[in-house]
Amino acid sequence: METGTEATDTVRTWLDEADRVLVAAGAGLSAAAGYDYGDTERFEQLFPALYRLGLRSRYLLGAPLPADMMWGYWAVHIDDIRFGTDPNPLYRGLRSLVGDRDHRVLTSNVDGLFARNGFEPDRIFTPQGDYGRLQCTVPCSQETWPSKPFLDRILAAYDRDTGRVTDPAALPVCPRCGAEVFPNVRVGPEFVDGPYLAAGDRLTRWLADAPDDARLLVLEFGAGFNTPGVIRWPMENIVRHTPGARLVRVNPGHPDVPADLGARALSLPFGADRLLHSLTV
Repeated sequence: METGTEATDTVRTWLDEADRVLVAAGAGLSAAAGYDYGDTERFEQLFPALYRLGLRSRYLLGAPLPADMMWGYWAVHIDDIRFGTDPNPLYRGLRSLVGDRDHRVLTSNVDGLFARNGFEPDRIFTPQGDYGRLQCTVPCSQETWPSKPFLDRILAAYDRDTGRVTDPAALPVCPRCGAEVFPNVRVGPEFVDGPYLAAGDRLTRWLADAPDDARLLVLEFGAGFNTPGVIRWPMENIVRHTPGARLVRVNPGHPDVPADLGARALSLPFGADRLLHSLTV
């Protein structure tokens, strides 16, 4: 486990020696970029009515809220985290750091921040979905729809003081069967994964078609143990089975790397913001 200047120098050296980079990111990267779902102060600012009810964070999937309050929450939350237009310095810094190297992105985040900050959409695989789309909860089909038109109608009828959507007609339903809809994100077996399969295939081919002498660097940020099978464990296996590949794991809470990777894995016990700042100044 390395810290400080020594770690920065090692990462910089490994980047210089790499001709292919796989960026792998969990929630910790977006949290370091200012989108922390556990930020109580930000929650109170955005959702004063829910705060008065005793709720304290954006982890609301199990909260027993009526539909008009739940959709008020979703509309404000997704509008804030998915459709903001301001550039994010941390993600922009990461894009600059990758530079013109052949690269791909695998992320469990559904906030679109990679594509909104300079990474090419066809190089990004988001297997957990995207807040930019909605789906039927049945689902009656494998179709999904852009979420923004639905959310704009909700926001136009949203009362911030009560946290409720005042016009029942603004509550979204499936345009095919009339059932409830939900953001197109993976929360259960009803998840519609069709929009993301092609990107997954492209990533698989990119990994499989690498030249024998390709030098792969996996940069993993903020991927802990909430869904380790999406980012953390696959990254370990990719490095384990790719000769010469290296792994940089950046995680303030769970930085450990497998012992069998030896000197090919670097454990950095701090946030992505600290590393990227030190590499881009």
